[in-house]
Parts: sequence; structure tokens; C-alpha cells
Amino acid sequence: MDIEVLGALSVRVNGVSVVPTAPKSRQVLALLALLADQVVTVTALVEELWGSKPPRSARTTLQTYVLQLRELIGEALVRGGSEGCGPKGVLATVPGGYRLETRSGSVDFREFERRAGEGYRAMDAGDFGGAARRLADALALWTGPALTDIQAGIRIDMEARRLEEARLSVLDQRVEADLRLGRHRELLPELTVLVNQHRMHESLHGQFMLALHRSGRRGEALDVYQRLRSTLVSELGLEPSPPICRLQRSILMARPEGPVVPQQGVAGRRLVARPV
Repeated sequence: MDIEVLGALSVRVNGVSVVPTAPKSRQVLALLALLADQVVTVTALVEELWGSKPPRSARTTLQTYVLQLRELIGEALVRGGSEGCGPKGVLATVPGGYRLETRSGSVDFREFERRAGEGYRAMDAGDFGGAARRLADALALWTGPALTDIQAGIRIDMEARRLEEARLSVLDQRVEADLRLGRHRELLPELTVLVNQHRMHESLHGQFMLALHRSGRRGEALDVYQRLRSTLVSELGLEPSPPICRLQRSILMARPEGPVVPQQGVAGRRLVARPV
């Protein structure tokens, strides 16, 4: 079984899609795919489908959705000549819930995590060229927001947010690697878009400021700081963090200290400045 969730949902058995058209059945498959090879409890599936107020028939209806998925899996197995396995061997009933078995198939979010890990290790080793390549390879697996075509309940929304945070962390590190390689001019178009998409992400704004300054656009770099500060103050009642303020002062003095990199958190509230 091959699974893709970094964009539209794709689940294939022997190369044959087993994604149903009905929204609720797709939702069940999406949660099972996000937690492939793990037990997904009936409680979790019911909460995903109906929230805190499930109908009395919730468990029976869930069983119907599982049967529909097994029918699709069974058809795919027959078409691929794997009849001996059986749909219950792919979508297994286990104590308390269900488990979707990948059977050594490809799972895009696991491949993303593997490539990202290689990129992070290259960064730690000072191999910025290798890091930029590996992190870019990880990001290339994304074709859009996670499960962009799925009606998301509580559980899927939480998993999608987790994946998006991981994507942003990888993106941030890839931009830093490119900055360390002196690719500041090449980064400007991308960073222009990113800071508009993530208006309170301090690390991306710091990287944009640095890239602009290194490209001889000091005034624009300071304008980026002012826009970030206005957004943070008006929407959160917060001033920019000390590292961003230090970067702004160093640009005023015409000697920026380096890219601003988050230690944790998507919004980059805890930041450090690393010399280049």
C-alpha cells in the first residue's frame, strides 16, 4: 500500500486507488492513513466524524464505512493479483479499533521526516550545501496543504497542523542553509511570498531582512521589521523578540549579525541569531 497525505489524499493498493468518493468514508481512510500501521480506536474515529455529539448509530455507521473501504481494497487486490491477502489483512480489525497495514509500501510523510532528518544532521555538521539539498528534497514531497481535499474533523485537523509545523521548520532551516551559502538574492522572491503568508513568523521575517540587507536594500529590510512589529503589536499585543530587535539595530549600524533561527515553535517566539 502506498500512501500520500502531503497534498490531496492518495491511497493505492497494487497501484489501484482505494480512495472513496463519499466524504465520510474518505475521512475515515484519511485518519487511518495518517496513523498507518498503528491502531486507530473506534473512539478516535467517532470523534473525528461527529465531534463531541455523535449519533446513537455512530458505531454501526462507522462499521458501514469500514466495509465500504474493504470492498474497494478487495477490488484492488483482485486487480493486482493479490487475492490471498484479503481486505481484512490490509484494513484489520484489532481490539478497540482498526489498523491500516502498509506492508512495506511507501508513505510520503515518513519519507519527508527521513529526508528532513538527514537535512538537520547536515546542518549540525556544517554541511550547508548538503543540508539545502536534502531539506529541499523533503519539501518537494509536498504538493499542497496536507489532506487538502478532505473534510477535516478534530483528529485530522490536529495531525494536519502537526505536519504543517514540521514543514515550516524544514522550510526555515532550508532558507537558513541557503543564506549561509550566500544565496540571498535568489531567496528574495520566495521570502517576499513567505512573509506575506506568515505575517507573524519572526524567523522568516528576520531571514528576509538579512537577505534584503545583503542585497543592498537596507531601507526595505528596515521596512520589513516595521511591518512585523506593527502586526505583532496590533494582533498580539507583543513587541518583536530581542533577537529580531538586535538584527534591526545591527542593520541600522550596517553590520547584521546573521540569520535569525527559531529554537522552537512555528511562530519563532524563541529565537537565536547565528553568525554566518
